[in-house]
Amino acid sequence: MTHGTVLLVDDEEKILKTLGRALREDEHEVTTTASPQEALRLLSARQFDVLVIDYLMPVMTGLDVVRGLQAMPEAERPAVLMMTAHGTVKHAVEAMKLGVRDYLQKPFDIDELMVGVRRAVEEQQARSGLRYLLAEQSAQFGQYGIVGRSRAVQDVIARVELVAKSRSTVLITGETGTGKELVARAIHDRSAERAQPLIRVNCAALPESLLESELFGHVRGAFTGAVNARKGRFALADGGSIFLDEISTVSPSVQAKLLRVLQEKEFEPLGAERTQKVDVRVIAATNRDLQVMAAEGRFQNDLYYRLNVIPIRIPPLRERREDIPLLVEHFTRRIATSLGKPDLRMDDAALDALANYGWPGNVRELENTIERAVVLATGPTITPDLVLLMPGAQGAGTGLPSGRLHENVSWAERESILSALRASGGVKKDAAEALGISQRALSHYLGKHGID
Repeated sequence: MTHGTVLLVDDEEKILKTLGRALREDEHEVTTTASPQEALRLLSARQFDVLVIDYLMPVMTGLDVVRGLQAMPEAERPAVLMMTAHGTVKHAVEAMKLGVRDYLQKPFDIDELMVGVRRAVEEQQARSGLRYLLAEQSAQFGQYGIVGRSRAVQDVIARVELVAKSRSTVLITGETGTGKELVARAIHDRSAERAQPLIRVNCAALPESLLESELFGHVRGAFTGAVNARKGRFALADGGSIFLDEISTVSPSVQAKLLRVLQEKEFEPLGAERTQKVDVRVIAATNRDLQVMAAEGRFQNDLYYRLNVIPIRIPPLRERREDIPLLVEHFTRRIATSLGKPDLRMDDAALDALANYGWPGNVRELENTIERAVVLATGPTITPDLVLLMPGAQGAGTGLPSGRLHENVSWAERESILSALRASGGVKKDAAEALGISQRALSHYLGKHGID
């Protein structure tokens, strides 16, 4: 069953307690208030899946509150169920015109309300999932299709098709820029749960304290600044999938909570006393070797084995060079069309330079190189000088950017730093240690080479 967030509004305390208890027993997260003005404040402060509101209350009616919702973006409005003991046909018609989903005449059976709320939550979250998918859908690869005819890519696609039919946990591995998120989206898009959301979390982008709240949510007052309760990403992904990128950077305490979700399908929001059940397919990704990290005690063994149910390795671009011409054609056509240069073509010599380059940044680096070349192109073709702007392309045979010493030294510095950052998963302290320099020196080189 899908669980939702419900705002219950009625000026009768007894009704609030009775219906609130029933909704909580149905495992919904319920906020109650007897004040329609407070209801409007709560609705402006956070999103609810469903608003259950009485029609006749002091100062403001339930319809006044519903009218207030019209100022909100449609995507942020809750589904509305209205209760009344004094309703008329006129009121009912007006309520429906304002978008009220159901109109319950008091006294009604509590089970009737429960069914109405469940259906409203399911429809609301399905719409949220669809909006999320449409917003996330990128023209980059059309319906999340993966560009490539090499055996390595075809093996990945075949495994995606098999995995999509199950609800098994997936661990995607590969270097930075190989397209791990793309594969996660392909798995979800081909699954039976594709109408539900695929929620993305970059675990490396958030500090531990924020990551825990982001994943599992929190109740009001759970920590300083938690003025409102908030749903976590796992709750938002209920019924769908969650993509945990850079999973290797997660702290031991968060690892323990993730293990519980995978084992028990449950978690507790920060500060909450109630356990929340969740039905989510977990897709994790990393550019580091979790097995080695587990052996070294830097990653929980149990969590590694729980994540590694279905492993998918994304090959680096240098292992599938036969795909480079196809990718070049794809990116050139898409980017050129978007920039109003639909007839722009890649020169054969430029294509040779691209095909012979090592691509340490993989597909992402190739796309950026094509975009730069398309933007700078002034004629009908992309010439070698435009793609030779990338590090290493001029000396593809030797791996050096040019015959000039200072350019080679600068390139070697940059590539060494990028390689260390990739190996450390973006952790600058570890990268500096691997390079044999101080963090202060690393900061200097990062600024020198324009690396974020």
